[in-house]
Amino acid sequence: MLLVVLGYVWPEPDSSAAGRRMLSLLQLYRQQGWRIIFASPAEQGPHRFELAQWQIEEKKIPLNDDAFDQWLGEMQPDVVLFDRFMLEEQFGWRVEAACPHALRLLDSEDLHCLRQARQQAYAAKRSLQQADLFSEMAQREIAAILRCDLTFTISRAEMALLTEQFQVPVSQLLYCPFLLDEPLLAPGADFSERRHFISIGNFRHEPNWQSVLWLKQQIWPLIRAQLPGVELHIYGAYPPPKATALHAPKQGFLMKGWAENAHQVLQQARVCLAPLQFGAGLKGKFIDAMQTGTPSVTTAIGAEGMCAVEARADETASGYVLTAAGSALATASSDQWAGLLAEQPEDIAAAAVQLYQDEQLWLTKQQLGYQILQQNFARSVLEPAIWQQLETVRLQLDTHRAQHFYGAMLRFHHHRSTRFMGQWIEAKTKLAALRQQIANPVSKEST
Repeated sequence: MLLVVLGYVWPEPDSSAAGRRMLSLLQLYRQQGWRIIFASPAEQGPHRFELAQWQIEEKKIPLNDDAFDQWLGEMQPDVVLFDRFMLEEQFGWRVEAACPHALRLLDSEDLHCLRQARQQAYAAKRSLQQADLFSEMAQREIAAILRCDLTFTISRAEMALLTEQFQVPVSQLLYCPFLLDEPLLAPGADFSERRHFISIGNFRHEPNWQSVLWLKQQIWPLIRAQLPGVELHIYGAYPPPKATALHAPKQGFLMKGWAENAHQVLQQARVCLAPLQFGAGLKGKFIDAMQTGTPSVTTAIGAEGMCAVEARADETASGYVLTAAGSALATASSDQWAGLLAEQPEDIAAAAVQLYQDEQLWLTKQQLGYQILQQNFARSVLEPAIWQQLETVRLQLDTHRAQHFYGAMLRFHHHRSTRFMGQWIEAKTKLAALRQQIANPVSKEST
């Protein structure tokens, strides 16, 4: 059996949660003995995972080139996985033409349209509105979900948003959060042996960058005033000059750059600070923090989909409240979280100081983090049901597709338009290359 993954980027598990997420999906098929080919048009970065060590084949693929169609037709995979909706838009019609009977999966990573909506509301300094959600990106992303047979959805919160707000059939969604192998825990030092705060996250991810700015400008000065001598160590891959410029040792604000081992640096810190003002999906930094026994201070958006108990009487089972206007708001409370939650700078600073100083509270939150990991992210608990749903759909693919007419309709219209656009770009590229060859002929002597 063959799985072909069309990757948006090459996995970098030490740089981003997205990289670790992809590896967990590859592991899902690898454990079942499948042959796996990871193909991507992206350039390979310095921190990429060496897939060959997992006996996973690698292939660089071109954009807008029928050489891909020929290659995929020869491979005839049983399953094709699109890494994010943009890859389905680019290659979906080619996959359907080359291997129509392959199960088509989409990994949404997180809902890009939700993250964009929240970012726009944040930039406008207002709360999220329903109109923000119904964007052009949402139309593209939801259409890609409907065109695929199944979509890996990382958060129950986003499952609810897709089914309740966008009316995506639940039969086209597969809940698949981070899948953690045993041992789940890598605890660090005891409370008394730990020092300082830590913040960690890829700087190419805008919510992380804005969080660091917020810490620097408003939150850390409040914490530092109450805890003189305590430091904030900030780690993250690909820090730009504007980030390194924030380095201020006299203020205890230390830009550390890329952490080769996230667990190692988290094991030494007492509290993780990550006040995220927008974003979506699950945040890998909090998985790492819980695994290393490091309680966190964040916002409701930061904790979304990761709490011990996500529902109250006025909520959906996802951790969303659907208001009368129909907008989706992240909800969570500190008693559900492996740390403390707050929304305003003064409250975040107060929570950080309290958690840093109160050993009993710290130990309670550490234990709650261990409980969250076991209940919500253990591969041994989640994987059997995930694999059963994947195989049930694959083995009954014609029946499954017959139940989803809207997906077929969207494929018909979208694939025709993108096919003609892709073929036009390909022809234009070949014509330009031919003109270049004619203009600069290579003599026989030079060859």
